[in-house]
Amino acid sequence: MKICDLTQFYSPFSGGVKRYLHEKIAYIKNCSPEDEHVLIVPGPKTEVRTNPQSRLYSIHSPLVSRSSRYRALVNLRAVEEILERERPDLIESSDPYQIGWKAIAAGRALKVPVVGFYHSHFPEAYLKGTARFLGKRGTLRAMKLTRAYVRKLYNRFQATLVPSERLAELLSEWGVHNVRPVRLGVNTEVFNPTPDDTPATRHSLGVEGDQKLLLYVGRLAKEKNTQTLFGAFELLRLRDRNQFHLLVIGDGPQRHRVQKLRRRVGNISWISYCTDSADLARFYRAADLFVHPGVQETFGLVALESQACGTPVVGIRGSYMDRIICHDQESWAHENTPEELARAIEGSSAKKLTTLGMSAAQTAENLYSWPRVFEELFCIYREVRSNYRRF
Repeated sequence: MKICDLTQFYSPFSGGVKRYLHEKIAYIKNCSPEDEHVLIVPGPKTEVRTNPQSRLYSIHSPLVSRSSRYRALVNLRAVEEILERERPDLIESSDPYQIGWKAIAAGRALKVPVVGFYHSHFPEAYLKGTARFLGKRGTLRAMKLTRAYVRKLYNRFQATLVPSERLAELLSEWGVHNVRPVRLGVNTEVFNPTPDDTPATRHSLGVEGDQKLLLYVGRLAKEKNTQTLFGAFELLRLRDRNQFHLLVIGDGPQRHRVQKLRRRVGNISWISYCTDSADLARFYRAADLFVHPGVQETFGLVALESQACGTPVVGIRGSYMDRIICHDQESWAHENTPEELARAIEGSSAKKLTTLGMSAAQTAENLYSWPRVFEELFCIYREVRSNYRRF
């Protein structure tokens, strides 16, 4: 089977979607020799990189974000030409915009099934940010239109893959048919608690022996709720000036808040991007507690990676990420406020974090290793293909 993935959510600095795609390529190479993979993404120039079982097509596309390096894939004719040449057996779109519609049209022309992966709950992310400008009535109207758009697009896919059972239920309530909840995974060969590299890593960050190291990994943007994290850390520093050190790995529009907070309260290390998974795993292991302030996450891949490395997670209850937390969430925040998140961090840090983390790492390995996840996903692919009617 030849699978083709299309997405705009791909850049040198992107995270979860890119990780998912490259792990799929690795799975085909190592575990599924009868399959092939084609990936089509935007890039600074048009080129193709070929490996024995995979090809990565990059199409020259304009830059839309200097910090994240995301690009808008607007050359849909180039996408069409690649698909006509490759003639995949199944197309997967990770994009709810023009690429999603193009995938559907191409699948119809080639007479092959197309599935959509609903990686981001974009209606909630965007409309919450504009609610104060639209007002209550305007927000309700915008949400109604957005739900109609989601139904119109995703009901044209043979299946809609969703990384959360709760989110799958919500989309079904909105009228999206054939929703299939799937798990994402973690590379447990890289993200694990085994290497004893914590003391050297903490020393390199300037973390003192009795300090608790808090870690955040992700985009510094409003939709990631990082403003609540920064507010919570400032409160922690005011209460106990030297108990905590915060390591932030990521970049985005709110980078200036990290810089200002570091100058004002100290005890903050910032790494704009970590390109190497082994290095990222080293930082996960060095942390005492991973802080995930997100309230709109569909899955929370970084939270899973942290647990696989033996580091527990603290966050805000009620997101679609809750189901992948492999330890209790009794101390988690119940409200999206800096005060409540600060309280949750203090409560969680008082627990036996090593014991909690090692138990979470074992569960993550048993349930979320990528080979196990892709075995289930490829079963869905084969089912979709077998049920697809070409005429």
